[in-house]
Amino acid sequence: MGKFGITANAIAPGFIETEMTQATAARMGVDFEEFKKFSANEIPVKRVGAPADIAHTASFFASEGAGFVSGQVIYVAGGPKD
Repeated sequence: MGKFGITANAIAPGFIETEMTQATAARMGVDFEEFKKFSANEIPVKRVGAPADIAHTASFFASEGAGFVSGQVIYVAGGPKD
C-alpha cells in the first residue's frame, strides 16, 4: 500500500502497567506491586512500562517523521533479554 502513501507498522509491547496486568496479578494470586517488582527485575532497563511509553511510539508512527518507515515492528519492552 506504500504506493498509495499508506504505511503499516506494529508496536509489540512488553510489560505495561495497566488494569490488564493488574488483573493478571490478581488472577495469579500475586500482589501487584510484587508482580511489578519481579517483572522489572527481568527487564534490562529495570522498570515496567507505562502507557505513555506505547503512546510515544504510536505518536512517532503517526507523525510525518515516520513517513519512510513501513513494515516494521518496534518492541517497546525495555530491551532484549540478555
